[in-house]
Formats: sequence, C-alpha cells, structure tokens
Amino acid sequence: MPLRTRTLPAAALLCAGALLTGCGAGTDAQAPPAVTDAKPGDAPGRPAAQTVPVADISGLGPRTMAEIPAESRQVLVVTGEDRDSSASAVALHVRDPEKGWQRTAGPWTAHNALRGWTEEHREGDLRSPIGVFGLTGAGGLLPDPGTALPYDQGPEFTISGRGFEGEPLDGSFDYVVAIDYNREPGTSPLDRARPMGGERGGGIWIHVDHGGPTQGCVSLSLEHMRELLRALDPGLHPVVVMGDARTLRR
Repeated sequence: MPLRTRTLPAAALLCAGALLTGCGAGTDAQAPPAVTDAKPGDAPGRPAAQTVPVADISGLGPRTMAEIPAESRQVLVVTGEDRDSSASAVALHVRDPEKGWQRTAGPWTAHNALRGWTEEHREGDLRSPIGVFGLTGAGGLLPDPGTALPYDQGPEFTISGRGFEGEPLDGSFDYVVAIDYNREPGTSPLDRARPMGGERGGGIWIHVDHGGPTQGCVSLSLEHMRELLRALDPGLHPVVVMGDARTLRR
C-alpha cells in the first residue's frame, strides 16, 4: 500500500511495495481470431474483401493468447527465464490489421521478483504475479516524459535504501507504470484500493531497474521506461502478459 512519504528507510521494499504493500482465468485454447478489412466500395452483406489471420505473439501459447482481451491491440510481454528466476525479457507488440501481431520494441533485459513467479500472488511472497493485466496509469518522481497514459508526478515516488544485492534503490520510481493487479484500473499508481484484499498483495509496477531483483514488480532501464511510456496508447487498450516462459507457452 502506498505510504505517502518522501523517503523510505533502508529496509524499504524494492518496488512499488516500498510505497505499497506489493512490490511486493484463462479459457480453453481456441483458434486465433481473424481480422476482416472491407475495402471502400464493398457492397453491404458481401464477404469482406480481405481476411487476414491474426498471428500469435511469439512465445505465447494458445491458452495465454486467449486470455488477451479482444479489444487489446497493444501487448507488453514479460517473459521470465524460469519459474524461480528473477531475470526476464520484455517486448512490446502491436496488432496490425493486415499483418497481425508485430513486435515494435524490445526485447529488453529486465528484473522481476527475487523468487520468480506465481499464479497465486500473496503479499510478501517475493514472487511476481502471472497473468494478463491492464496498463492504465503511470507516474513518477520525474516529469511526464510524454505518455498518453494518466500521469501522476510527485515526491511520493521517492525511495532510498538498498536492494537484495546491496544495490541502491534511489531513482527506482523516477518512472512507473501501474500493473492492474489487485488495483482499481485508471487510478494513480499510489492508489491504496485492493479489490481482492490486502493479503493478495498489490502495488505491482513496471519501474526503473536498480540492478537487482524486485519484490514483485518488473524493472527496466531508465531509457526503456521512457520509451515504453511514450509508446503506450490507451486507445489500443494495452495489457501486460507476464510470467515464466514455460507457463506463457501454454
């Protein structure tokens, strides 16, 4: 839960959980949907001029693809090395109406939680939640770099102390994107609401990498955080698909 203080002690948690309590259902597989594009002049009632299959995103299996909302045309994929690893890779994809899913950024190296991943995230388990979650709010200590997402800037995003590997945490919250795990979509990353209850954790963010594992968040370099913020488009209903590689291939 966010603690609206300017700094956190050295024992502070490593990601949004330093300010929040966190960071710290799929369906059966179906055939990929098709995108139909009618050309000008097509008569009403006639079949569309062109039908293009929407290719799957590389590394995602049919069950995981089926969990992506139909309206989402922008997907950030976070792929952990394995179930218990804190190392991961991040890539951004956009669905083109003619070409299907296209990678538009990445892969970027990233960190996730110290103990890896879980499908039943609990507060303090030091694992990142597996699933598909919306990306509807951002913020940070630094000014808005030009994102189309709602952006909350303020000193509450200050953090100090050291991480699991002794690395300084300063600057970790210069930029953050809230992951809609156990939170109210569209609110500030600092919002304290936990719809599933506090025991399920919260405050799971994408934030600036401090050079070591997180408590539950995903972390990217400052450069890549800035690039991500500028790329995310609310009109495309962006989501993050996150988990270990084996699980995402289901």
